Amino acid sequence: MKRFFLSLGVVIVLLIGVLIFNAMRFTPQQSALSADITLIQPDDELLAKQLAEALTFKTVSYENGNPDNYASFTAFQEWLAATYPLVFEKAELVRLNTHTLLFRLKGQDAALKPVLFSAHYDVVPVNPGTERAWTYPPFGGVIKNGEVWGRGALDDKNSVITLMAAATHLLEENIVTQRDIYIALTHDEEIGSTDGAIAVTQWFKNKMITPAWSLDEGSYVLDGIVPGIDKGIASINLSEKGYLTLTLTAEGEGGHSSMPPQDTAVTILAAALMKLHDAPLPGGLEGISEKMYSDIARHMDFTKRLLFANMWLFKPLLNSVVGSSTSGNAMLRTTTAPTMLSGSVKSNVLPATATATINFRLHPRDSVESVTEWVREAINDDRVTVEAGEFTEPSPVASSSNEGFLQMVQTTRAVYPDAIITPGLTIAATDSRFYSEITDSYRFAPMVLRSEDLGSIHGTNEKIPAANLVKAVQFYTALMAQQ
Repeated sequence: MKRFFLSLGVVIVLLIGVLIFNAMRFTPQQSALSADITLIQPDDELLAKQLAEALTFKTVSYENGNPDNYASFTAFQEWLAATYPLVFEKAELVRLNTHTLLFRLKGQDAALKPVLFSAHYDVVPVNPGTERAWTYPPFGGVIKNGEVWGRGALDDKNSVITLMAAATHLLEENIVTQRDIYIALTHDEEIGSTDGAIAVTQWFKNKMITPAWSLDEGSYVLDGIVPGIDKGIASINLSEKGYLTLTLTAEGEGGHSSMPPQDTAVTILAAALMKLHDAPLPGGLEGISEKMYSDIARHMDFTKRLLFANMWLFKPLLNSVVGSSTSGNAMLRTTTAPTMLSGSVKSNVLPATATATINFRLHPRDSVESVTEWVREAINDDRVTVEAGEFTEPSPVASSSNEGFLQMVQTTRAVYPDAIITPGLTIAATDSRFYSEITDSYRFAPMVLRSEDLGSIHGTNEKIPAANLVKAVQFYTALMAQQ
């Protein structure tokens, strides 16, 4: 017995030693900074003024059509031409479906694959009833205390303005890149991209042009959003989740509510929803999610580093901890969100059918088919039918080792030298889900997003510090110059 406990003690000591040794080695990995990256110093006041003016145009995408017949979109394009005349004069311009603009800055070597930068200039409507909650009018284009206020300041006219400013700088300095640079400014990202990014993607297919990579919105340099980290996290996202809407329909006996049967359409539906609630789709730290959290954890305190450095032992614990937050759960798995319910048309009438709409955001490990089958098996009730509505599959995962991604990392390091740079996953939908049909698509806006700004995207009091615009122009100009 003594020999057993002695052996056990030796094993425990060795195990502790291995855990500590792994944690000691689990430190930040610094990427080499390219010596030839130089950063310009754009005029912050001019950039703020340009964005403020851009925000006054009500380029709102409405689900049921545009009430002014896209007059504001046309006016915005005219303003772009007047504000960035060199781009319109010297770049080739293709107009797709009237309002999406595709610029080509011609490079020296036509044999090289081009690159594609993209941003959208349409915005979501102001939520009805919240107008008075805005500190400044949402389409006022107000500059106050170094910040630009208005709908689209973060999503996504900031990228439109800074991309055009970067292209203008290249043309002013007569910088001709080796490869072609395309800049797409799309006009319907907020309502599905049918006439914008889909048209851009089809244009490249028709021309048999395959970009080396594309770069669009999707993440930022996150500041104060991840607990325990006092550095910015530059998440250059390699993929984005898919989108699936399922409608559950339960059937029961209709009639007067004074004599209800044991199971009604409503209770059958409610039971189905609870089954789904109790059966979340499998998830965990693997692939992009594991890489992102591991990169971040290298900058945490020793205890957290010990856990992430030894995921072979602690992964179940980490899955539980990370998945306990809404943002962490969304990174680890396909999420399930019941969003709409309908039943009887009158309070004292039993409905013959009751329906629920459920929105799923599909992790790259899942598919529309696999999630639909999971739902059917989880409910396991012939009285409930499951029908698929709108959907898109998760995007392919772009390479994190090709030249384009490494250039983005190096350029980010030049602009944000103290930031943690990591691959990531976009949990919302962007134009890139279509660009990924033709190339490796990356999702990153080189601007700081503070925790206080999260709720303003598609919400109230959207704003951006003018200093962000400077950083973005520095990033885009430097990245373009490397092509």
